[in-house]
Amino acid sequence: MNKKCLKLLEYNKIIDLLSAEAGSALARERISELAPMSNMRMIQEALTETTEAVSVILYKGDIPVGEFGNIIGLLDIVRKGRTLSMRELLTVNRSLVGAREVKDFLSSDVPEIPMICEISSLIAPIPRLESEINRCILSEDEMSDNASPELKRIRREIRNKNESIRHKIDSYTSSGSNNVYLQDSIVTMRNGRYVIPVKREYSSRVPGLIHDQSKTGATFFIEPQAIVNLNNELRELELAEQREIERILQMLSVRVGEHYNELRNNQELMVKLDVINAKGRLSVALDGVAPHLDANGVLNIRAGRHPLLDKNKVVPIDVSLGEDYDTLLITGPNTGGKTVTLKTIGLFILMTESGLHIPCCEESRIPIFRDVFAEIGDEQSIENNLSTFSSHMLNTADIIANADANSLVLLDEIGSGTDPAEGAALGIAMLEVLKTKGAHIVATTHYTELKKYALSTEGVENASMEFDMETLSPTYKIKIGLPGKSNAFEISRKLGLDSAIIDRAISLMNENDIEFEGAVSRVEADQNRADEVLARAEAMEAEANRKLMDAEEKLAAAKDSKRRIIESAKEEARDIISDANRTVKEVSKELRKAAKENRDNSSAAVAESKRKLREKYIKNAAAPKEVKNSNVPKAEELKRGTRIKLLKLGQNGEVETPPDASGSLTVRIGALKMGAKLKDVVIIEDNRPGNKARKRENYAVMNTSKVRTISPSINVVGKNLDDAEMEVSKYIDDAFLAGVNEVRIVHGRGEGILRTGLRQMLKRNKNIKSIAGASYDQGGEGVTVVTFIDK
Repeated sequence: MNKKCLKLLEYNKIIDLLSAEAGSALARERISELAPMSNMRMIQEALTETTEAVSVILYKGDIPVGEFGNIIGLLDIVRKGRTLSMRELLTVNRSLVGAREVKDFLSSDVPEIPMICEISSLIAPIPRLESEINRCILSEDEMSDNASPELKRIRREIRNKNESIRHKIDSYTSSGSNNVYLQDSIVTMRNGRYVIPVKREYSSRVPGLIHDQSKTGATFFIEPQAIVNLNNELRELELAEQREIERILQMLSVRVGEHYNELRNNQELMVKLDVINAKGRLSVALDGVAPHLDANGVLNIRAGRHPLLDKNKVVPIDVSLGEDYDTLLITGPNTGGKTVTLKTIGLFILMTESGLHIPCCEESRIPIFRDVFAEIGDEQSIENNLSTFSSHMLNTADIIANADANSLVLLDEIGSGTDPAEGAALGIAMLEVLKTKGAHIVATTHYTELKKYALSTEGVENASMEFDMETLSPTYKIKIGLPGKSNAFEISRKLGLDSAIIDRAISLMNENDIEFEGAVSRVEADQNRADEVLARAEAMEAEANRKLMDAEEKLAAAKDSKRRIIESAKEEARDIISDANRTVKEVSKELRKAAKENRDNSSAAVAESKRKLREKYIKNAAAPKEVKNSNVPKAEELKRGTRIKLLKLGQNGEVETPPDASGSLTVRIGALKMGAKLKDVVIIEDNRPGNKARKRENYAVMNTSKVRTISPSINVVGKNLDDAEMEVSKYIDDAFLAGVNEVRIVHGRGEGILRTGLRQMLKRNKNIKSIAGASYDQGGEGVTVVTFIDK
C-alpha cells in the first residue's frame, strides 16, 4: 500500500486509536505493524474476528488480556541452560496466570464466537508450574520458607543461631566489668558478623577480631572471641541457604524449559487475542460495523462518519461509486466538506482492508483495492523549489504512472494552482487517462468545465456539497447527480457587497457559464422539491407500515388470547370431569357399603349421595357462567320467602336471608342454601307489585283447573329428601292455588329423615296455617296433615 497515501489519509491516527485499546506492549507493537490487505478471504476473517470481539465485549465484557510481559527472551536463555532469577520467574508466572484467566473467560457463558474460541482452545494452561512458582517465590527478592524442606530447616537453624549469638553478646555487653571498655552497649553488624563498639584505648583489653572502625577512629568494631565460632557457623548456614535457593531456582528454570513450546505458543495466542480485543473495543467506541465486501469494485457508503471526528457532531454522508459510474466529481464551496468526504472514503477502505469496523450503516458495501492513491492538500515544497501547482503535478504524475484497474484514486482540487482554463483542461485530460486505465476516481473541483465534462461523459457523475444560503454555512451533506455551485455572488450579496459590483461581475462572465449556473440552480430547486415529496411519501409509508404492524400485533394478541381461553376452558372441563368421576366413585362406594351393612339405611344413604352429586353439579355449573343482569332488584324488595331466580345457575328459589349492607344475601334452592349477591338475582315476575291485578284476573281460571286435577294427598315414600322436597313444594303451591283447605303428605315412618326434612320446609311456607301428624287410624307419624290459611 502507498505509504504517502496512508499519511495523507491519517491512517496512522487510526492505528494510534487502536493501540490505545490494547492491553500489552506486545500487542501495541503488533498493531503498529498493521497494514491494509488485498486478499478478500483474509480481510473477511479479520472483520469476523472484530465482530466476534464486539459480541464478547457487549455480552460479557472485555477479554482479560492485560500486560502479560514478553517471555520469549527468557525462554531462549532457559533453553541454553541459564538459571532464571526470582524476578524473571515471576514474569513467566504472570504469563501463565494471564493465559489461564483468558482460557477460563472464553470457556463458558460466551456468545457464538467460533474464531476466537478456536484461538482460545489452543491455549495450554500449565497449572502445576504456576502453582510451583507461586509456592516458592513471594516477591522479586524473597523466596518462601516452604520452597523446600531443606530451605525451611536451614532458615530455622539460622534463626536459632542468631538467637544464640544475640544472647551471648548481650550477656557480654551487660557485664559490669566490660561496660567501661564499650563506647555504647549496642550490637551491630559488620561484614555480616555481629560486633560491639569498643573504645580505641581499650581495644587490647577485648579479645576478638577487629572488623571496622568509626570515621573518627575513636571506636573499633570488634567481634568478641566468644562468638567467633558462632558467627562462623551462622555464615556457613547463610551460604547453605544461598546454595539451596540457587538449587530451587535451577529446578524451576528447568521446569520452565520443559514447557518451552507451550509457553511460547501461549504468548503468541495471547498477543492475537489482545489485538482482536483491541479491534473490538475500537469498534464499540466508534459505533462501527462490519461492512459487506464487494469483489466488483462497488462502493456504497450509507450514513458514513469520519472516524477521527466527533461522532456527535460529524454529519453522516451517503456516497456510491463503481456501479453506474466509476468516476465521481464533487463540487461545492470551500469548507463545505469535499476534502472530508475524500478522506472518509479513503479511510473506510483502508480500515476495512485492515480488518477494522467502520462507523456507518450495516448495509454499506466496501470494495477491495490493491492500491489507494491520494493527492490531498497543499504540498508546496520550498526545500525542493516546487510551487503548489508543481508539487500537485509531480504527485499526480506518479499516481497516473502507477494506477490501474485495481486502484482507487482520490484527487483534491484537480488541476488547481494555475490558470483556470489550463487547469480545467489538464484535469479533464488526467481523468481521461485514469479512466482508460480502469481506475476508480473520486475528485473535487471548482471548475465549470469539469462539471460539464461529468454531465456529457459516460461513467462520470457529478456530486455537490449542500450549502445553506440562509445561514451562509455548509450542511456537509452530499448530493449525487447534481453539480455544485460556488455561490460566490449570492454569498457576497448577503454579506453586504454593493449590488452594482455584483451585477458588473455577472456581466463579465461568459454567457454560457451564466446559463449553466442558472440551469444548475433550476435543477437543484426541482430536485429539492422532489426530495421533499419523496420524504413525505416515505413518512406516509412508514406510518402505514407502523399501523399495519400494530394491527398485526393486535390480531396476533387476540388469536393468542382466544387460544389461551380455549385451552383454559378445556383444562377446566377436564378438571370438572375428573372431579365428577371421583365423586361418582365415592358415592358408588358408599352405596355399596350401605347396602351391605343395613338395608334400612340404604334410603338415607341414597338421599345423602344424591345430595352430594347435586352440590357438585351446582358448584361446577356455577363457576364458569357469567350472566349480565340488566334488572338488579333493590335490597328493600327482597324479603324472606321472596321468589327469585339465581342467574348463575338458572334455577328458581327463594330468599332465605334478606340482603345486608354489602348486598350479600342467602337463597334457598330446594334443600340447598347458598350465598349470592344482588347482581346475581332477579325477582320472579309473580312477586312484582305490578303483577297483582293480572294474578287476580287469572286466578279463577287457574283455581277451577287446579281443583279438577289436584289430589288430596301425595305419596313420597321411598324417595330421597331432595326429590321429595321438590315434589312436595310444587304440590303445596298447586293445592294452595286450587283453593284446597287441607292436604295430606304420605312419607312413611322409617328413620324420620323425610318427615323431619319435609316439615322443616313446610314451616317456612307463609301460605300454611298448621302442620300436624295424622291420627293413628289415618297413618299417624307416617303422614303429615297440612292446613292452608284462608285466602
